[in-house]
Amino acid sequence: MNDRTMLATALAEARAGLAEGGIPIGAALYAADGTLLGRGHNRRVQDGDPSTHAETAAFRAAGRQRSYRGTTMVTTLSPCWYCSGLVRQFGISRVVIGEAATFHGGHDWLAEHGVQVVLLDDPECITLMREFIRDHPDLWNEDIGTE
Repeated sequence: MNDRTMLATALAEARAGLAEGGIPIGAALYAADGTLLGRGHNRRVQDGDPSTHAETAAFRAAGRQRSYRGTTMVTTLSPCWYCSGLVRQFGISRVVIGEAATFHGGHDWLAEHGVQVVLLDDPECITLMREFIRDHPDLWNEDIGTE
């Protein structure tokens, strides 16, 4: 399975989150053989839970694995420090990022620590976030922690 196909799963999750009134960030965790282990989207607004980021939702949906080596976390937006820590803590090998134009998270740090990082600069991911930030600056600033 290629990176763009995996990103489509994360994008579908981001759209679902937006439709629910939340932050449009989606993620999916894939096994080394391309099997989808888990998928999810940011549900901070919907659940009133600041820890439910897209990557954590996908990770939780995957359930317990004996090892996360060889897995790929696909996310529509560069992972924040919280989600970057999750990747490092559990030894996820690759991170595929839809975009880092609207938010440059911890992906450089991940790369410095041996995680393979693929940045796709996907136009749909960029447009989705730019429109959300324009239309909901208060939610964006609260979620990203700039205020």
